[in-house]
Amino acid sequence: MLHDRQRIRDRAEEAIFGSAESQLMLPKYRIPQNASRGEAILEMLRDELFLDGNARQNLATFCQTYADEEVRELMDLCIDKNMIDKDEYPQTAEIESRCVHMLADLWNAPLAGNPVGTSTVGSSEACMLGGLAMYFRWKHARRQAGKPTHRPNLVTGPVQVCWEKFARYWDIELRQVPMDPGRLAITPEAMLPYLDENTIGVVATLGLTFTGAYEPVEDLCRALDQVQQEKGWDLSIHVDGASGGFVAPFCAPDLAWDFRNPRVKSISASGHKFGLSPLGCGFVLWRDKADLPEELTFHVNYLGGDMAVFQLNFSRPAGPVICQYYQLLRLGRAGYRQIHMNCYKTAQYLAREIERSGPFRLLYRGDPQAGIPALTWTLEAGAEVPFNLYDFADRLRNRGWQVPAYSLPANDQDTVVQRILVRQGFGLNMARLFIEDFRRTVDYFARHGVGENLTQQEAGGFHH
Repeated sequence: MLHDRQRIRDRAEEAIFGSAESQLMLPKYRIPQNASRGEAILEMLRDELFLDGNARQNLATFCQTYADEEVRELMDLCIDKNMIDKDEYPQTAEIESRCVHMLADLWNAPLAGNPVGTSTVGSSEACMLGGLAMYFRWKHARRQAGKPTHRPNLVTGPVQVCWEKFARYWDIELRQVPMDPGRLAITPEAMLPYLDENTIGVVATLGLTFTGAYEPVEDLCRALDQVQQEKGWDLSIHVDGASGGFVAPFCAPDLAWDFRNPRVKSISASGHKFGLSPLGCGFVLWRDKADLPEELTFHVNYLGGDMAVFQLNFSRPAGPVICQYYQLLRLGRAGYRQIHMNCYKTAQYLAREIERSGPFRLLYRGDPQAGIPALTWTLEAGAEVPFNLYDFADRLRNRGWQVPAYSLPANDQDTVVQRILVRQGFGLNMARLFIEDFRRTVDYFARHGVGENLTQQEAGGFHH
């Protein structure tokens, strides 16, 4: 009898929710003293992760939330490979080099040139490297001219926060050309007053974080040509192609945003955005090796052989880069175009239906020649509705949809917008389901409002 009772207890302990661990609250601040069953801890962590949003319904992120089984298998194969250790993993290093060469071709690096680049953990690190190269090139030129180097500045349009970090970390003045009502990106006319002899370069964004639109790289280059003729300032451009760098070459191949412009010295992009690789993949390329100052390259030998490195991060996973190569081979130019053009069609469908659903005004509607597969809208000026876009975004989350509401940068900070990124895995059928929930949300506020004390400005969330 005692033996039977013990056997019953043992079987109960084998079941996760019959174990002692399942009755514990997971520690938050101190490592537990004793070990626990892996299966039980895994299940409890799995339960906690249920509280996260559904990544496929996250319409705010630029990053990929879909991965096929081949990608998952490659990530498993590479779980123990360190991308930086090129001596131990020479074939992984070779695959990284192939990706860099393919991107040099994709971004129209000069055939007679000597382009150079590297993978990174994302486009933020890639931007930092592109910015540092601009800064060092400017310092070299100033020193050769016998001029001081203590007041550098960088001119940009409305940029992602990584450029604010870059400027602060390296003590560079960030001259961010503000938005204005009716002008939501940098233009040559708006850029010119911000330039001077201490400008290290200009950043143009191919796919603005705030709207999804492309900035006019070719027009900016022409304006800088004129500046050099008139004032002698030879200013280069770094293209932050975090999103558009893996879209425009396939869907707007005639758009001259890349190395076809001699003033474009470097380009950065996120593989884990529209490059369709998993999280943790970015690239930065320079049109010629001479555009990457030698001071940014370090040589290490403590991983087994002499290696030249010029990344900010050292140890990092190889899997995302291997998967990037897989996607480039599997899809080819035609496959990337087909996937991204389907995303544009979905974005344009959403834009039409949102416009029909209420007093919403589209600021960007997913034009392959003008930006990435995305859409951005605000409330019509003067719209008398019992909600603002922050309320609207909050209500959409009841059905799992994450659609951010935010104000635009200076000088258009009174304009509040919402934005959707359309990525692989979000097709017309899912878009139709979203629009049904969007209209239910409009109807909900029409019936119930959000409160009795909203002012007209709070309810509208728009700029006059």
